Amino acid sequence: MDFQLTEEQLAVQAAAREFAQTELWAGVIERDEHQKFPAEQIKKMGELGFLGMMVSPEYGGGGMDTVSYVLAMEEISKVDASCSVIMSVNNSLVCWGLEKYGTEEQKRKYLPGLTSGEIIGAFALSEPEAGSDATSQRTTAEDKGDYYLLNGTKNWITNGTTASVYLVVAQTNPELKHRGINVLIVEKGMEGFVQGPKENKLGIRGSDTCSLMFNDVKVPKENRIGEDGFGFKFAMQVLAGGRIGIAAQALGIASGSYELALKYSKERKAFGVPISQHQAIQFKLADMATTIDAARLLCLQAAADKDAHRDYAKSGAMAKLFASKTAMDSSVEAVQIHGGYGFVKEYHVERLMRDAKITQIYEGTSEIQKIVISREILK
Repeated sequence: MDFQLTEEQLAVQAAAREFAQTELWAGVIERDEHQKFPAEQIKKMGELGFLGMMVSPEYGGGGMDTVSYVLAMEEISKVDASCSVIMSVNNSLVCWGLEKYGTEEQKRKYLPGLTSGEIIGAFALSEPEAGSDATSQRTTAEDKGDYYLLNGTKNWITNGTTASVYLVVAQTNPELKHRGINVLIVEKGMEGFVQGPKENKLGIRGSDTCSLMFNDVKVPKENRIGEDGFGFKFAMQVLAGGRIGIAAQALGIASGSYELALKYSKERKAFGVPISQHQAIQFKLADMATTIDAARLLCLQAAADKDAHRDYAKSGAMAKLFASKTAMDSSVEAVQIHGGYGFVKEYHVERLMRDAKITQIYEGTSEIQKIVISREILK
């Protein structure tokens, strides 16, 4: 098996690393502390092609493979997981879903703006009583002939206040259960569509998360993605790909934590020598390096499966399950290695630890990933 990256993939990785270090690092603590949306940084990410990496050049995208996307996600996430989750939703859920299943008119209308960063997208699935259980949609899309009448509430929506295009999952035919669900393209400014206040979060505080309320929103029939009743299948497909993006985000948080801890361990002295010379610290670094490499291989395997058009449900869930645990474990150890300094903001590792936790929750909790994996291996 060839584990070598191509020249193009290495170039993408290097470009993402340079952008993260030169454009994201300087203000990341301030953005986190004040929950400041990284508008300027996201605009530059769009200009550099990071918001539509896998979209065909025909629609303004980079036409890159999923492996390149994973490499870029890791580098961005090492520095600012808030920027990377915005990037992930735009790439994995919105752009990929539109290009894969949208009509030609839908693709030409929305993708160029989404890939350039002129606008960003959001995916609205979770509800107060329908998070992991995607079949229990209370949001309704009543068929009115040439339009749908949309009513309901969505929770925990990334890019909720800043997006211009929303892919909203709603129930049209309750008697058909999951086969009666549709996905509608909703635009900001439609009458009856209201964004709630930004949530005050533990981590990824630079990204905006909020609830969405729909009160008799008229959505044209041409804004439905796929055939009537295709919505549940659409949601499951984009979430499977989304897990790869979140796995790469978790990988980046883990490797960013490790790099900071490694650097600090060579600078900080205790008992007359750098703490990296103490076996207790060496063991921590060895464990971190090993699990991070394993997580990276799982992420690349899932990405390679997707690029080769193989079933990536199991490999994507495995990557997300393992990488998110690795992010949590590595960030905690990074704080421990820093000691008291790890507990203050200026050393960055406490932020990475807070950011790591969400990777075990969104795109399905760790328990959900285990259900997906077990279902696949028991087929």
